[in-house]
Amino acid sequence: MHDDEEKQQIARIEEALAPRDEASARFAPAAVSPRVGRRAFMGTSAAAIATAATLTPSVASAAKSLAAAPPAGFSPFNAPGKVVKVTKADSLQANKLYPKPEAAKEMLTKALTELTGKSDLVTAVQQFVHKDDIVVVKVNGIAQSQMATGKELVLPFVAAMIEGGVKAENITLLEQYPGFFNATRITAQNVPAGVKIATHSNGNATMDDRLIPGTGTKTKFVRWLTEATAAINFALIKDHSICGYTGALKNMTHGCSVNPHAFHVHHASPQIALMYAQDVIKSRVRLCIADGFKVMADGGPLYKRPEFVKAHEAVYASTDPVAIDTIGWEVVEKYRADFKLKTLTEVGREPAYIKAAADLGLGIHERAKILLKEVAV
Repeated sequence: MHDDEEKQQIARIEEALAPRDEASARFAPAAVSPRVGRRAFMGTSAAAIATAATLTPSVASAAKSLAAAPPAGFSPFNAPGKVVKVTKADSLQANKLYPKPEAAKEMLTKALTELTGKSDLVTAVQQFVHKDDIVVVKVNGIAQSQMATGKELVLPFVAAMIEGGVKAENITLLEQYPGFFNATRITAQNVPAGVKIATHSNGNATMDDRLIPGTGTKTKFVRWLTEATAAINFALIKDHSICGYTGALKNMTHGCSVNPHAFHVHHASPQIALMYAQDVIKSRVRLCIADGFKVMADGGPLYKRPEFVKAHEAVYASTDPVAIDTIGWEVVEKYRADFKLKTLTEVGREPAYIKAAADLGLGIHERAKILLKEVAV
């Protein structure tokens, strides 16, 4: 059953990747929600956000709050607009697919110590998660093993959480489908004893249906997210056939909801922003890490055009999902230019949802206000 659902999800994306004339490509038919027509999204992102602002009070009064709170006395580290980028030459294995374990850990350590000002990985991780937290770690493997968030980056973070006092049984590594999770090469055999591995296959939600204001569409977020007090977001730096760019924001919204395909119309802008603005997500995500060992400049989110995937050998870290996605989009555009490809705006796939997220107060998008600290190790 889950295999069929996974194949259907991939088929929707492949349909959006298929060549078509400009008029028909404007909206991918498979991505249009059956509950909302095109007219609802013909306005600008700003108009949709204005609609959301109008609807939010009435919705909020009817919906049960699902906001999470940190453990008593704990204030998670937060640095709006700050992004740390760590690079290391020759950090990939000989196969050029995966990072060298020791390099990935070194780069992760440097990214988080530079971000927090702490001296070691365990202490840095303790700034984001408390020993009493229930933690969900969202990984990303939709492009399969050629380009997934690698175990070499995720497992050192998990180990540091446990060393810092988080109980292994309170940590869950989560992905949408089994095939996607398997691509990360994280297994029950290589995670610390007690750590859970879970896939939701667009199901397993315990919350009530919730209308996402400004979209006309309802959804539920999966129980591993709603039952957690903290979320750590391991994303990638990739082109996306529908929304232009896929990074930290979309990894949580479409990766943790039961009907992500219903939020793809109008290039998923501003739906991604409107979904991330829900208390379920924004109150839980403590840290965003981008696996930038490779960059996908075109053909995403699947691995359909490997000729446009290039080594980047970098790790990014930020508490600001908007800022890290702004930088990620910038990186994709640089590689598109290197490949002599048109910009995402020129091909009609500008990820406008990133600015929409900033307009909703989820982070900083204005490039001049983003502090990008670059470090080579």
